[in-house]
Amino acid sequence: MLRSKGFHRGINLGGWLSQCDYSEDRLNNFITESDIAAIASWGLDHVRIPIDYNVLENDDGTYKPEGFARIENALGWCRKNGLKVILDLHKTAGFSFDHHYGERGFFDSEQLQERFCLLWEEIARHFGDRPDEIAFELLNEVTAKEYIDTWNRLSVACVRRIRAYAPDTLILIGSYYNNSAEAVRDLAPPCDDRIVYNFHCYEPLKFTHQGATWTDQIKPDERMAFEDSATTEEFFENLFADAIETAKKNNTVLYCGEYGVIDIASPEDTVKWYKVINAVLERHGIARAAWSYKEMDFGISDSRLDGVREELVRYL
Repeated sequence: MLRSKGFHRGINLGGWLSQCDYSEDRLNNFITESDIAAIASWGLDHVRIPIDYNVLENDDGTYKPEGFARIENALGWCRKNGLKVILDLHKTAGFSFDHHYGERGFFDSEQLQERFCLLWEEIARHFGDRPDEIAFELLNEVTAKEYIDTWNRLSVACVRRIRAYAPDTLILIGSYYNNSAEAVRDLAPPCDDRIVYNFHCYEPLKFTHQGATWTDQIKPDERMAFEDSATTEEFFENLFADAIETAKKNNTVLYCGEYGVIDIASPEDTVKWYKVINAVLERHGIARAAWSYKEMDFGISDSRLDGVREELVRYL
């Protein structure tokens, strides 16, 4: 489904229109057309663009023409360089995967849920006429399991509203525990044949996030070499097995929207991890987008990887 439309091997443009200071300098200069050309030169075929709602909306819920214009400009760069695009709503009013952003109340508020649907209708009005170039991702990383019933109901309702403007666009939907593979089983059955199940993978976390200070699951001073991480093809086969089976049962496919290794790990260990997960993703025909192109503690284009990048990009 995804691969037949040209979405196979991609990369995230994290930190550009999301998880940033939203300054004009950031929005105008963090990613440029030359970056898109570089991504294409690596042999990748698409980018995932995380976008926060406040890039597209004012505080009162009205829309920002300049925000939609930025996306349109990026789409032009991608079209020129032969890249497809996944538009990912990374933060919505009342919810973010990261509680430090202070967004609260989305899953308990019909008003905020309606605002979410209205924003998606607006996105679909702008970009829903290009299903061979663009896919939509409803929301990045639902966190708590307790939200799943509300999320299933809301995602189905939102998809149906999007379809009035984007009848053929592929729509990606992830589950709780921050889009974990194990939570795919609890997603609602697809409401049409253009729904894709989305998951993220940063396992084993003690390896991929070693030194991270933003999660209580990691002791920042601990380090782990790849050889000590128990990361094998069998590890990922077991990790993905239930999600693969769930997708088959519901007649859809999987997409791995984020996966990667923190810049504290050595370049050589980073390549080893990507090589192993790539073998399993390829074996099961799972399209994906690595996290992330630039900076964000995971940057593939960062200078630290200059000595291994030619090999690394073969495993994205």
